[in-house]
Amino acid sequence: MNRYYWILGAFAALVVLLAVGLGLNPRDIPSPLVGKPVPAFRLAQLADPDKTFGPEELHGKPWLLNVWASWCVSCRQEHPLLVEFSKKVDVPLIGLNYKEVRGDGEFDMSKLPADEEKKLALQRATSWLRDHGDPYRLTAMDIDGRVGIDFGVYGVPETYVIDKDGIIRMKHTGPITPDVLTKKILPLLAGLSK
Repeated sequence: MNRYYWILGAFAALVVLLAVGLGLNPRDIPSPLVGKPVPAFRLAQLADPDKTFGPEELHGKPWLLNVWASWCVSCRQEHPLLVEFSKKVDVPLIGLNYKEVRGDGEFDMSKLPADEEKKLALQRATSWLRDHGDPYRLTAMDIDGRVGIDFGVYGVPETYVIDKDGIIRMKHTGPITPDVLTKKILPLLAGLSK
């Protein structure tokens, strides 16, 4: 009889664990960077490659960093929402164009010279934003993906909410949805703006 209760208890615990697991969002991947300073970087800007951008330029105000690429299907899904966000919310939205040429797997990178890769990346990103709208205050070009590595990017899109002191307060993996925007990002930004 005692053995029966042990088996029943183990089965009940397994059911509870499975139920909890099914309720979790597989896109909510915790980031070790949340609560830590944004990684330092300096990258060329898409609109003017002779100019660079670094996160220290936004010190003193909260901002968002959205990692995207023209080859990213999910980026296309969230993009109209970002365009609307940029029109309605006075928070800097910075784009980080990630592995624009390398990410799509179309080219043998060992045979593509760096200057051609940069030129092609600038053309693709510029064309994509021209065709779909440009929600970004500026876009920094992470052509080789090194800055993405510092952020722990493993896929696009990813979005980071950064406070006025340069501390990452949230990471969202995958496309931003209206629900994520209204229930998570906007309330967090409202608190950070105080």
